[in-house]
Amino acid sequence: MKLTEFLVWRNRMTDAQLIDKFLNGHVSAFNTLVWRWEKSLYNFVLRYMGDREEAKDICQKSFIRAYKKLGHLQEPEKFSTWLYQIAVNICRDELKRRKRRTLFSLDAMQANENGVNSEIAALKSDGKSNPEAVAENRNAFELIRKALQEIPEEQRVVIIMKEYQGLKFTEIAEVLEISVNTTKSRMYYGLSALRKVFNKWEISEEMLNYEL
Repeated sequence: MKLTEFLVWRNRMTDAQLIDKFLNGHVSAFNTLVWRWEKSLYNFVLRYMGDREEAKDICQKSFIRAYKKLGHLQEPEKFSTWLYQIAVNICRDELKRRKRRTLFSLDAMQANENGVNSEIAALKSDGKSNPEAVAENRNAFELIRKALQEIPEEQRVVIIMKEYQGLKFTEIAEVLEISVNTTKSRMYYGLSALRKVFNKWEISEEMLNYEL
């Protein structure tokens, strides 16, 4: 099979069809699933956890766990939902481990706070001189990522899935195993909490080009 033909074949197959091929001995079919979902999953975990290296590690763990348990997936057509569930569980385990860690130096905490303050100052400065250019400034992305870390985890994950991953409320509810009404409620309170963070940092939504 030529490369172009292979790419067409890979794009046309559904997740369920790829899973069926994988379970029937075509190991490369799982590589296609990874190729299809790794970028989306990484971006999700990055915004969830706020750390690039940690996001890479969690994504790898998620795919490894999916590889081992794929034969137990009852509804192959819902592979992406299942994959997000795996990632969310691993993220939450890591967040619990974070809380148990006690070896944080005062200097490290102060350095992190100063880093955030420096990025806020830089964004304000750029916004005064050229508000339209702020959306292209990497500081804007980083500050939004940091702001997401300031709100409760249960609200953060809903916002990321809805605003960045493009999931429907019904899909988010299924991933998190909560009701649709609860999902919408967490979205509402999460957006409100983000506005408060931006107000505390004295950053306008226009400067971030981020509609809440």
